[in-house]
Amino acid sequence: MEIFYQPYIDPEFESLMERIYPPRVCIDNDACEGCTLVKVDSANKHGILLEMVQVLTDLDLVISKSYISSDGGWFMDVFHVTDQAGNKLTDENLILYIQQALCPSRRSERTSSKEIQTRLGREVRPRHVTAEHTVLEMTGTDRPGLMSEMSAVLLELGCNVTSAVAWTHKSRAACIIQVEDGFKGGPITDPIRLAHVEEQLENVVEAHHGNGERRSVRLTAPVAGQTHTERRLHQLMYADRDYERCHRCDGGDQHKKGCDGTHATIESCEEKGYSVVNVRSRDRPKLLFDTLCALTDMEYEVFHAVVASKGSMADQEYFIRHKDGCTLDTQSERHKLTQCLIAAVERRVSHGLRLEICTHNRMGLLTDMTRVLRENGLSISRVELGIRGDRAIGSFYITDPSGHDVNPNIIEVVKKETGGSVLAIQRSPAWGPQASSSSRTAQSTNKSIEDRPRFSLGSLLWSQLERLSGNFGSIRS
Repeated sequence: MEIFYQPYIDPEFESLMERIYPPRVCIDNDACEGCTLVKVDSANKHGILLEMVQVLTDLDLVISKSYISSDGGWFMDVFHVTDQAGNKLTDENLILYIQQALCPSRRSERTSSKEIQTRLGREVRPRHVTAEHTVLEMTGTDRPGLMSEMSAVLLELGCNVTSAVAWTHKSRAACIIQVEDGFKGGPITDPIRLAHVEEQLENVVEAHHGNGERRSVRLTAPVAGQTHTERRLHQLMYADRDYERCHRCDGGDQHKKGCDGTHATIESCEEKGYSVVNVRSRDRPKLLFDTLCALTDMEYEVFHAVVASKGSMADQEYFIRHKDGCTLDTQSERHKLTQCLIAAVERRVSHGLRLEICTHNRMGLLTDMTRVLRENGLSISRVELGIRGDRAIGSFYITDPSGHDVNPNIIEVVKKETGGSVLAIQRSPAWGPQASSSSRTAQSTNKSIEDRPRFSLGSLLWSQLERLSGNFGSIRS
């Protein structure tokens, strides 16, 4: 018997640099008149930028600008941030929460995260699929009534929906639904029952798919370390190849003609050995998070970046290499990344009439909501439903089967048949920020930014690096 020996590698080794040089975070309310600067200084690792942005977006904060540099194994970033009302961050508990969330070494401080959240007057939880529920993931062809049929099967099989998030894009659909045992509570762990529920859901999805059409249904018991729900939705739609239907707007003159579509271009910076990615699109909440999800999950490293909004438009410029150190040298690589970035921007764009629901939580609520919409000939373009205490809170975006606007009078029908508190908000322009408090914040923030002088992203990036390095010197964590 041949014996092979391998060197022992301490599992703590990968986090050694982070433990020696933990992140330093500074919240600066003096340097900028209209926003708070969140400065982060840390050892670099793959995905750290996305982690930072994820913390801020989970707090529903608005990022209007960001300067990023992570060359030489070190990460430095400055985020220009406001709250939902467009104001600076002045709540000391919120500032302490951000510092603890961005800096692991501070999480052992005497003031616990739970205590800080109590002081904030709200629970702040990352939008993760929790380890307390059974998780259903589905991708397939979008069609009217799909969510209604799936939720009806779950109810019939004794599964209580505790949260649901669904996106549709380019005739494709993806959803993540968390369920628990409707009879005794808690996750469904019996493998036989899991297999049966998954089989019934697969039948629903398969019934409207032709031979060879892509689809996927997976029901799993709870596991630790789940991915952020919205990032997981990006991963599901990427695996479903929804990006193949995306096409960039060609022609540089279209910007001058008022084109507000999504433009993505990739060029080479041979002098520095980077590929330069430029994305221009309508501004909206969580735009930076969505773009970074695409770059990170495709294993690209961001070495430098400048992100800023002006008026209703946003510009993002990234200097990247692949994780293996290579740049995008082939046309096929560039074409695929361009498609994926456009898809990442478009997926969250919501079309149709927005229904906000706040009602007493009960088993079968999602089934009743989606059934009423289906029976009235309406299609769902996006869903976000969660539980807070004994209340179910969420939103549904609805259109007619052709994707056109619907009559707002449908609200009274939904309210009557579901017994819930339902509010209708007419949709914003297709590429504009959502008609919500967060979007109004983005619009007010952008209005103040619109008056600022226009800049060149490329030249600004390089001119800022030396200044940023100096700013980090006085950071105290």
